[in-house]
Amino acid sequence: MTILIPVLGDQLSHDLASLRDVDRADAVVLLMEVADETTYVRHHKRKIALIFSAMRHFAEELRGMGWTVDYVRLDDPANSGSFTGEVTRAVARHGASAIRITESGEWRVKTMIDGWQRALGLPVKILPDDRFVCGILEFQTWAQARNDLVMEFFYREMRRKTGLLMTADGKPEGGTWNLDQENRAPPKRGLNYPEPLHIAPDAITQEVIDMVAARFAGHFGRLDKFGLAVTAGDARRALDHFVRTALPDFGAYQDAMVTGQDWLYHSWLSPALNLGLLTPLEVAQAAADAYAAGDVPLNAAEGFIRQIIGWREYVRGYYWLEMPAVAQANALEATRPLPEFYWTGETDMLCMAEAVRNTRDHGYAHHIQRLMVLGNFAMLAGVRPQDVADWFLVVYADAYEWVELPNVIGMSQHADGGRLATKPYAGGGAYINRMSDHCGRCRYDVKQKTGPNACPFNALYWDFLARHERRFRRNRRMVQMYANWDRMKPEIREAYRASAAAFLETLEPAAAGWAR
Repeated sequence: MTILIPVLGDQLSHDLASLRDVDRADAVVLLMEVADETTYVRHHKRKIALIFSAMRHFAEELRGMGWTVDYVRLDDPANSGSFTGEVTRAVARHGASAIRITESGEWRVKTMIDGWQRALGLPVKILPDDRFVCGILEFQTWAQARNDLVMEFFYREMRRKTGLLMTADGKPEGGTWNLDQENRAPPKRGLNYPEPLHIAPDAITQEVIDMVAARFAGHFGRLDKFGLAVTAGDARRALDHFVRTALPDFGAYQDAMVTGQDWLYHSWLSPALNLGLLTPLEVAQAAADAYAAGDVPLNAAEGFIRQIIGWREYVRGYYWLEMPAVAQANALEATRPLPEFYWTGETDMLCMAEAVRNTRDHGYAHHIQRLMVLGNFAMLAGVRPQDVADWFLVVYADAYEWVELPNVIGMSQHADGGRLATKPYAGGGAYINRMSDHCGRCRYDVKQKTGPNACPFNALYWDFLARHERRFRRNRRMVQMYANWDRMKPEIREAYRASAAAFLETLEPAAAGWAR
């Protein structure tokens, strides 16, 4: 009796639930490179290379541990191009009598797996993915007991559950749960920004890079200077490097943006974490241990841990709670197509150009670039949220739908009507000027409020508030914004709206078929 164990490309963990408590003599592990997964959106070249290289390395590690591994390469002439097709072929090859798999991280893949038992006529055992701190059913139970989903309260529960940064008497370390107010320092001149650990491609990775360059030449992004971790060992080295060189200053400057500095103090561990090469507890514990050793301040450790066991776990729970309806949410009725400069970076707005360049070069931009530059602009301009979500899924090496969709639809675009975030993350040029050095180098003048030379974010911000006044005026977190709007003279309001309209008329839409 042979048990077939399919392992998906974001499940590259040796402690995966489906790989535990199995007699290896009776099991075949199946890993599949399939065309459907490379083109359901036209993923960044670096993302495809990362996943396929990590899969090939993982297969070699499994073989070294005594597993029988069936690895289907993309260039296999018999490759069916889909998960279901490859599982069907593997069942026939190995005479499998049962399938054992860890639950998928994405809704569309879940629907495939749910159909396998009926289609193949053999039992399919689907196991919970316990690599996360909070299980799907656990989150649903938490959510159902509340009228509003507030991440801060969820985060506190995860702190209590894990014991991270907690004192012996059950209190938060330092006497407070959240030190976010200490983590908004603008960049200072002369700071020494350490780069993440760059790992030179080995023969396996280079073979994959060459294949991706040839087969996906038309996809967005660059492949040169590839340095991402593709094994658990290298990912742990990258984690250690971050904790030692960057985490001490991560807290204060995590929201800063600096022209030409692509990493600042950010870890760039999310690709390894989302692939399964690292676990969230492993990453969070490393930060907590560094604080306990006196190597990093509390605001840095707490801010980093909040992103891992707070926000990351929260958006996963939200995804499974709200799917599939949330994927089509458009509460603000935004209809504008995605602007072309999201692909080219050809815009005089330096903050946007820098974020797109970084994205193109590395498949990366840090969370403030994603939220308060790229996402903020799209929301202010009224870009269709599904276009924005598709773009984010295409361009980032760490983007999987379970983490990307809630962040875009819910947090970035407020398209879910406030289910995820209680107010829209809208900001004008003043915010970008405060948190970056971009504005002093930009063709637009952030101090000008209207007119062709004014920072477009200024007029777009007030135009956004005016367009959605009926929805947001009673929002308690936006009272001050509308009080400021009310104090403006009618001619000033009209000038803001006219400037916004004139700028929006200049936007060229992206060419058709850019995502799929």
